[in-house]
Amino acid sequence: MGLPRHHFSLITGLLLMSVSVCSSKLTCEEGHSGPTHESMQAVFDLKAFRPAVNLSNPTAANISFTLYAVLGVNEKTQILTTFLWLRLYWHNEFLIWDPEECDGATRISLPVNHLWSPDIIVYEFVDDDVSQACPYVYVNHTGHIRWDRMLRLVSACNLKIFSFPFDVQNCTFTFGSYMHTIRDVRVSPALTFKEMSGNSKRYLEASGEWELVDILGETSILQFGIDEWDIITFWVVIKRRPVLYVVNLLIPSSFLMLIDILSFYLPPHSVDRASFKMTLILGYTVFLLIMNDLLPSTANGTPIIGIYFSVCLALMVISLLETVIITNVLHHSSMKYQEVPNWVRVVILKHIANLICYRWPEDVHLTSVKPQNKRVDSSNDTSGPRIIEPASQAPNQQPTSNQTTHSISAVPELQQICQHLGDLRAHLTSLQKENELQEQWCHVGYVLDFLLFRIYLLLITFYALVIISMWCVWISQT
Repeated sequence: MGLPRHHFSLITGLLLMSVSVCSSKLTCEEGHSGPTHESMQAVFDLKAFRPAVNLSNPTAANISFTLYAVLGVNEKTQILTTFLWLRLYWHNEFLIWDPEECDGATRISLPVNHLWSPDIIVYEFVDDDVSQACPYVYVNHTGHIRWDRMLRLVSACNLKIFSFPFDVQNCTFTFGSYMHTIRDVRVSPALTFKEMSGNSKRYLEASGEWELVDILGETSILQFGIDEWDIITFWVVIKRRPVLYVVNLLIPSSFLMLIDILSFYLPPHSVDRASFKMTLILGYTVFLLIMNDLLPSTANGTPIIGIYFSVCLALMVISLLETVIITNVLHHSSMKYQEVPNWVRVVILKHIANLICYRWPEDVHLTSVKPQNKRVDSSNDTSGPRIIEPASQAPNQQPTSNQTTHSISAVPELQQICQHLGDLRAHLTSLQKENELQEQWCHVGYVLDFLLFRIYLLLITFYALVIISMWCVWISQT
């Protein structure tokens, strides 16, 4: 089916115009700086065509950028938002003129929407381009075009937050043509990767939470089926500044753990240590709820600082359980007036006490907590009440009748007094035994408290050393 006559004539005119443009340079008029509008309008009419005299020759495009700011890092959606100053170069073989004929004009600015431009995109782009438009380009008399534009880049990035807040992220920016293969457009960097990294560090060095470590890159060819595309892959390495999180998260948590450790020095028998520890756990829980917004969250894993807070909370709960055990030993067992078992005396009061170097009070000796195997002879006990008996008489002396009558009448009163004294002695003996049992169980509780406190200190010290060592390794690697 043939083309209409007016369409055929239009295509013929464009081809003739392109032949005339390609065969000659842009014209200039005397007294005017730069090419004439008529000659440039002929180039504008060829916007839909790649600006090459011989279409078998690819158009060279050069790319460079400066990382100006890191606007945000969304760990949950794995998205990095940055702001780039993008500079794009390419060659238009139709926009060439002689500066001597054009009053020395070597560079002019033209609207970019009137010229052909390479379709360079970032393959990791995952959002609409809402960047501020830059409508003009600079055109050199040799036909080289420079287009400077600002790019708000929302890109997908595999964020690894296990070492938060000492994490280092490595995100990829891949620049390349969306449609044109290497037969039409060849893409290469305009500056060395080291120069791009140095320029970016000068502008990003005082920019918010993130610090630029380096920008690396390489050029390669992307092959898909039988087609091949030129691409430039940039690796942007950024490091988080951890001061905010150390001050707001790690230091307050360390202070609360320090208070929990010092709470072991509260006397367990006279102070309600359990209530103090429960209040401390409640305060730590409220602290975690308040600071939850500062912690990153992903479906892939939990940062080590979250594990750190969970373990700290678990250690506080273990500390509370230790206090409950000691309280039970000091109060519950002693209130039952049970004798301390012999194995408890041997294992806890002897071996464990020697192992942890437990210092006995000056007025307490180990013999006071040993079982008393000897029975107390009531006849030799001068502290207990004595039974009052009538005065002894000579064996040869016979009591008179008056004395006999008086002693018989005094026996009921003496028996009643002796009964009261016996009850009093039994009560005092019971109190003394209770005090001895309480003292023995108190020593058992003190030794256990001292032992569990040492174990608790070892756990916290080991845990702190592991966490600090891991963070130091990550910091040194950056």
